[in-house]
Amino acid sequence: MKHDLSQMELSGWKIEWWRGLAVWGPVAAYAGLIFWLSAQTHPEEQVPSLFDLFGDKILHAVEYAGLGALCCRGFRWALPGASLSRALLLGLVAASLYGITDEAHQLFVPFREAGWQDWLADTGGAAVGSAVAAWLPVPYLFLPSRDQ
Repeated sequence: MKHDLSQMELSGWKIEWWRGLAVWGPVAAYAGLIFWLSAQTHPEEQVPSLFDLFGDKILHAVEYAGLGALCCRGFRWALPGASLSRALLLGLVAASLYGITDEAHQLFVPFREAGWQDWLADTGGAAVGSAVAAWLPVPYLFLPSRDQ
């Protein structure tokens, strides 16, 4: 049996797909940037002044604050009826879990090492970023409208 979609249903699906991409695309791009940075064998040569000025753990926290904020932003859009605390928690958990995979990835990169202290800094940064994204009013998050 053939199922036909009306033009209205199809255009609604396309709109939702593009809105979802506008929300989750930055998360994927940022996660890709983290992956690329983690694949560098000597990151201190790439950004030496940052390593000298700040410690390794501070850089981890700042990096994952961005990911936590983007994840929380995504969950605020994806779960419109959910509380801010739920979006904050989901953003924190998602970024923290990515931090675990990031540390596992670094086990396979020459001259890099993985450590629970780095993951803890990642999680702390994700908590701060998620909290900021949960606290900000929606217009500052540049979320696409759910209205068609």
